[in-house]
Amino acid sequence: MLSSANPESQYILGENLGLCFCFSSLSPVLNKRTKARLRCRAAFPANACLRSHLLSSKALKRGQVRAIDLCCMANPSGEVSTGVSITHVIFDMDGLLLDTERFYTQVQESILARYNKPFDWSLKAKMMGLKALEAAKVFVDETGISSLTPEQFLEEREQMLEGLFPTSELMPGAARLIRHLHKNGIPMCVGTGSHGRHFALKTQSHGQIFSMMDHVVLGDDPEVKQGKPSPDIFLAASKRFEGGSVDPHKVLVFEDAPTGVAAAKNAGMSVVMVPDPMLDSSHHKAADQVLSSLLDFNPRDWGLPPFQDFPA
Repeated sequence: MLSSANPESQYILGENLGLCFCFSSLSPVLNKRTKARLRCRAAFPANACLRSHLLSSKALKRGQVRAIDLCCMANPSGEVSTGVSITHVIFDMDGLLLDTERFYTQVQESILARYNKPFDWSLKAKMMGLKALEAAKVFVDETGISSLTPEQFLEEREQMLEGLFPTSELMPGAARLIRHLHKNGIPMCVGTGSHGRHFALKTQSHGQIFSMMDHVVLGDDPEVKQGKPSPDIFLAASKRFEGGSVDPHKVLVFEDAPTGVAAAKNAGMSVVMVPDPMLDSSHHKAADQVLSSLLDFNPRDWGLPPFQDFPA
């Protein structure tokens, strides 16, 4: 929280950041509305994040500012200076293209409740993006439930998830971005830790969107020896584009999980992170760009064809 005797002229400066907002430029809007949403549509360079938050005009008049979250490095120009033009795109799936991570959370909370243990997002962060058995081992080790084996956990979880996956919905902005890249001839694929059966259940209502992918690499693919944060899945995905392996510096990966971000960086690729708002911001640091939604992605920041409806 920041305070100022004159909030209308106070600058909000993120700690150790290069980005600021001047209240005086916002006051005409704030005075007309009870709340003003600060939304970051601009993209920032390496390790950047500006989340959307609400500012109360009453709080401004009191000289108090709440819920400002400026993290990592930011660029006042609002442009990403990557120096690289992206030619290929790889998407994670769960929590990035499809709103399925909430199913895993729901089921894991249910299992933990039987053992009188609370769900912890630090545990969730460690499990996201891993292969099923790897995630199960983390769950059992971290929760300390000695009477539950990883295999038993998976069996119980599977029964509950099977009824949920067919109801999977696309994340905001996913269809728009995929259609845009497809229309402009940008090669793209999916690299997901999900195995074949789960992939089929999750995507059964979204065949048209996923048919636009050049290929899909799954967690049970023989070439994926290790799950994320190993780079195996993204290296395998890159090799299967037409023409063979792509220069990793020209590949942009979209991820929501810390392990996925690490996998992309370990593969030598750039990565845009679209994390769950519940995920601690300390997990954002390795990403080249952090967005609150795929709706906030600006293709021009990465040398990709611009959205026709994206503001200049």
